[in-house]
Parts: sequence; structure tokens; C-alpha cells
Amino acid sequence: MFIEAEIRALAANASLEALNRVVLHGIALAQLGEFVQAKRFLRRAARAFGSKDIVARSRCIVAESEIALVSRNLGQPVESLEKAIATFEKHGDWTNAAHARYLKAQCLLLIGHLDEAEWTLADIDSTPLPPVLRVTHELMVAEIAIRRLRARTARTSLAWAMRAAHESGIPALSAVVENASRALDTPAARLIAQGKERLLLLEEVEALLASDTLVVDACQHIVRSEDMRVSLQRRPVLFSLACALGEAWPGDVNRDALVARAFRARLADDSYRARLRVEVGRLRTALRPLADVCATRRGFALAPRHESEIVVVLGPLIEEQHASILALLADGEAWPSSALALALGTSQRTVQRALDALAAAGKVQSVGRGRARRWMTPAVPGFTTTLLLPRAIARRVG
Repeated sequence: MFIEAEIRALAANASLEALNRVVLHGIALAQLGEFVQAKRFLRRAARAFGSKDIVARSRCIVAESEIALVSRNLGQPVESLEKAIATFEKHGDWTNAAHARYLKAQCLLLIGHLDEAEWTLADIDSTPLPPVLRVTHELMVAEIAIRRLRARTARTSLAWAMRAAHESGIPALSAVVENASRALDTPAARLIAQGKERLLLLEEVEALLASDTLVVDACQHIVRSEDMRVSLQRRPVLFSLACALGEAWPGDVNRDALVARAFRARLADDSYRARLRVEVGRLRTALRPLADVCATRRGFALAPRHESEIVVVLGPLIEEQHASILALLADGEAWPSSALALALGTSQRTVQRALDALAAAGKVQSVGRGRARRWMTPAVPGFTTTLLLPRAIARRVG
């Protein structure tokens, strides 16, 4: 009955009143998890506005895009939002144009396109916007800064977000900002150096990566020192060897241990030792700009190019083959496998196999069937997921 009343109001050209109810009701349905009904309702409303009120129609499209983001349908929102933004700016509706840009930036962040999200935010002057949108702006700036490991920038943006939240007078907004701030005070990674292990905050990770330390980054599968990086993301055997050598530095690792680590073989026979020599040669070539892999009487050791450098391993807080999927699901939303594949830049079949393995281990659960099937974690893991979230692949050198 409520929906039919809305459509009658639209037909009677009660545009502003109907629009307000349309958006509020659509969002309310989405918050209740009624995504299909909410999208159907907003589409009917948009058709009712038609070409007579193109701005109101664009507002319905933005509301539908927001629902798509909440339900993690990430394939189409960006294109529809770009059209809505153009319409709003043409008609001087700057507030809704900003809101649409924020939704676009959020979608780009979810799929790991940090540069594009940052460019989208750069086009917005948040100063004249209402407090709610200023909170949104600063939270997104902070999220990008956290994902880029810029802790100071993130703290500054979160402080501005808290001021805007207090100005809005909405307690829930302050709670959202406080929750986002916890990421900066929660351990973000493990540091393994010279046989010892400790937890690092985001600021400490940032300082480590800015130093002249040779870091074997097990979060991004990269070996780096200052501005030089060697990506081993598509070479898992080489990365396993690099991790083993980094954890043992300045000592060496015997050949049998390396065979077990790289090839998961219980017995290091002659064929495995021959294969190990080949893979170590490949690792030596890949790491040539940063370090050498030296043969010892027992096995092999990692030697940085600069004698003053030390070697450490930066590891995630959880050792899990499918940690990136768990990191995405840790936001508490229900994700379709297609959206996870888009965010991770991999095939949907690969993601589905990973989800099946995680479900068998009791780490994720699904709701719905067929195309409506969504995946979530039974409980939000108690760790910072920043370093596990998808972001631009580092450029390989050497």
C-alpha cells in the first residue's frame, strides 16, 4: 500500500514530497535487507519521474546505486553515478553531486582502485557541504590514507571527521568515526626479525617501509628496500624461499628445510634438491637489485647489497591462504562471489573454490541461493585488515 501511495503521489506531480519518501523508503528497505524490493521500488519511481524531472530521476538512480553498494553489487554503480553527477552539476545541485561522487569513490575503493578514488575526491570541495557529507569526505580520505600506509594523514582526517560528526549532532556518526579510528590503534602486522616476532601498529609499518631495511613483505608478496620493489606475487615458490631466508637472516637455512617450505615435501631427495637449485637461481636473478642469495655449507642465506642493511619479514596477523577474501568480508557486509572476484582481480571460479574451502573450515557462511547467494564471516575477525585489502600491484624492478 505504501508503494502504491508513492506512485500515485508521483503521478500527481507531487515531486518533492514523493521524492523524499521514495529515497527514505528505498533506503529503509535496503537497511532491512530487502534489496530486491528496494531496487524495484526506486526503478518504478525513476520511471514515474521520467524526463519531466530529470534531477529527481537522477536522485532515484543515486539511491539505487547506494543500495547496490550496500548489497555489494559492484559491476554497474560507477557508470550510472557518472551520469547522475553530470545531471546534478548541470542543474546546480552541488550537494547531491557530491554525494554521488562519494558513492563512486566508495565503489572504487571496494575494488581496490585507490588512485581513481583519490582523483574523484579531489574534485569535491567539502567546505560548504552539510556536516554529514563532510564526515563522509574525511572518512574516505582517511581510508585511502590508511590503505596507502599514511598514518599521520589518516589521523588528521579522522580528527576533522569527528568535528563534523559533533557538529551534525548525530551520535551514530561519532560512533562510526570512533570505530574507524580504532584501525590506527590496532596491530596491523607481524614483524619477524632475527628469530624474534612482535606486532606493529600502522605507524610502525609506515616507518619500517620508509627505512633502508630490506623487507620481505608477506602481506603483498613483495621484497622491498626504500623506493625499490621486486614483486613475487605470481611466483609463490620464489616468495616462499624469500620468506624462509628472511626469517633466518643473518643465518642460513638448510636445504631440506627449504625443500619442505617451498615444495611441501617431507623427504628432500635428489630430484627436489635439483629443483631447489633451479628455483634459488631464479630467486637470485629476481632479487639482484636488492640482495644476493649465497650458498653455504648447509644451504642458502640472504645477503643485502648494502652491508648496513638488515633483513626483516613483514607478515599478516593471520596466516591464511585466502586471507584477502576474509579481509574483504571483515567489513560485516554480505558479498556475492562476483563482487569478491572483481575486488581481487581474479576469476569468479577461483573465488568460489576459495569460499567453498573457507566454508568447509567454518570461517565463512552463505545466505541465499543462486544469484542471490551472499557470503559473510560468522563474526568480524579481531584484526586490522588494511594490509590484506586489494590495492595496486607494485611494479617489479630488475
